Amino acid sequence: MSREPEAYTGQTLCGSASRSPLRAFLRTETGGAVVLVAAALAALLWANAAPSAYASFWDTRLSVRFGAYGISLGLREWVNSGLMTLFFFVVGLEARREFDMGELRERKRLTLPLVAGLSGMIVPIALYLAVNAGHGSEHGWGAAMSTDTAFALGVLAVAGRGMPPGLRIFILLLSVVDDFLSLGVIAFAYSDRIAVPALVVAIAALALVLLSLRLGVRHGSVYLLLGVVAWVALLESGVDPVVIGLALGLLTYAYPASRADLEHASGLFRLFREQPTPELERSVRVGIASAISPNDRLQRIYHPWTSYVVVPLFALANAGIEISGGQLARAFTSPVTLGILIAYIVGKPLGIVGACALTTLASRGRVRLPVGWGAATAGGALCGVGFTVSLLIATLALHGARLDEAKLGILATLVCSYLTARLVTAAIGLLPPALRLRALLGKAETIVDLAVPVDPDHDHIRGPHHAAVTVVEYGDYECPYCGQAEPVVRELLADFGDLRYVWRHLPLTDVHIRAQLAAEAAEAAARQGRFWEMHDLLLSHQQALRIEDLHAHAAAIGLDTERFERDLRTHTGAARIAEDVESADLSSVAGTPTFFINGRRHHGAYDLTSLTAAVRAARERASVAT
Repeated sequence: MSREPEAYTGQTLCGSASRSPLRAFLRTETGGAVVLVAAALAALLWANAAPSAYASFWDTRLSVRFGAYGISLGLREWVNSGLMTLFFFVVGLEARREFDMGELRERKRLTLPLVAGLSGMIVPIALYLAVNAGHGSEHGWGAAMSTDTAFALGVLAVAGRGMPPGLRIFILLLSVVDDFLSLGVIAFAYSDRIAVPALVVAIAALALVLLSLRLGVRHGSVYLLLGVVAWVALLESGVDPVVIGLALGLLTYAYPASRADLEHASGLFRLFREQPTPELERSVRVGIASAISPNDRLQRIYHPWTSYVVVPLFALANAGIEISGGQLARAFTSPVTLGILIAYIVGKPLGIVGACALTTLASRGRVRLPVGWGAATAGGALCGVGFTVSLLIATLALHGARLDEAKLGILATLVCSYLTARLVTAAIGLLPPALRLRALLGKAETIVDLAVPVDPDHDHIRGPHHAAVTVVEYGDYECPYCGQAEPVVRELLADFGDLRYVWRHLPLTDVHIRAQLAAEAAEAAARQGRFWEMHDLLLSHQQALRIEDLHAHAAAIGLDTERFERDLRTHTGAARIAEDVESADLSSVAGTPTFFINGRRHHGAYDLTSLTAAVRAARERASVAT
């Protein structure tokens, strides 16, 4: 029996492989939702099997002392105010990455998530207050406003099949705005009386962080120390210290690895290979670290911990409530429980979709949804799930029976949000195909990552010149991953009649010593009208790229060998290759193969299944736009 081939994900990045940080983030959030559900169920079982043991365990005091000074908190407080700081740090990292490299690098795209996120909080709060008016539970309004990112994306993975990829990103952006505003609410509405001297110390620590960033300090221990000082100061000031996590995350800049930095790291490694001394070993580590942004490195380190340890621990510490038939009956007639449910299940979708509609109308179509209105409605329903921040605020705002009622309402949003989302997706599925595509994809313009557009008079093109979908590959003839991708590209061209394929050169000369000469051979063949014949030979014979091999290839495809040798000797094609390399730099391409599909960078695997799905999605979007 033949084995299913693995997805192709390798890439020569001057010696490294790459994967989209955003896709990695989303995958971790989705998987973490499963662990989060398990932790919440474990808390419910524990609280009902041994209620006194559950309560006494999480109320246990843990003290940390440094000389005469010490901090003493219950275990639940250490989780809620300590470990959750790390969770909000990761949220801040992802928000900053979106500003620097993602959807929000075009600042005009911030308008819609900001307005929709704000409205998606105000409308639920208003509904909660309307239900609770006159019942003395109005102070719990903060528990009815915040979407849980992990659960929302987890529910999307289960209930959102057929939804466009842009919906995941849209939900993530809404959640980032949501979390940011929620922390402001915690800091100003649910913190104790403010101690000004301690708050000044926290602000001074943050100012030192900014100064260190401006001076280019790269030692993580400096920022860790300043972060701990700010956290302790905020704790003493009466402001919930989780705010410091989001602030530090937002200050951690992100940038793509540049080819120059990667080549520098490769050069350092070659020096170390020749002379393996401790000094050169340290230089190699510093060189490699400087090529990757602090945001990317920290997110890869801490995000799995927050998804699989911190947030589940938070659920274990806070989701445990005693449940009985009588208590359930009382809870679902309680204004607290009903207010939270109505706020999330009705208020969230209404606030998000309504704000998107009003913003689009007010801008006269200049500001558009990244997805269709059907997908946006499904996204609004998915955002109607509260957990992490809602529970955190509920523990600050409510006590006793009302806190238990709030927890029941928050837990019930998980089921209700799933059912609502399934109802919306089922309704979209009943639409005629053309209308369904429009409802899912919309007509918003996508961000174009390809800096230099395809020029039919200049680029090397296979397929119809006016095809609906264009795939651009930056490649290196000596790169083994480019060789692996070549048969996939051939199958794509065979399967899609309306696809054109463009090859652009990116010889990585620091790791592939024959790549430049091979590219010049392809250009020499192009001068005789045989580019694609030479291209195919080079990729299918990657171990035969010496000068004598190139001469044999030229003879095999019937070139004028004297002219070919003369063009190679005079480096006739070098200028054209340099143009491709410059265009790669403008598009922040650092490794091979890198694919762009209709101008948008393709992240992740490039096996046949993955690229086919991406091409099909691009074709559908192109058909809706016409």
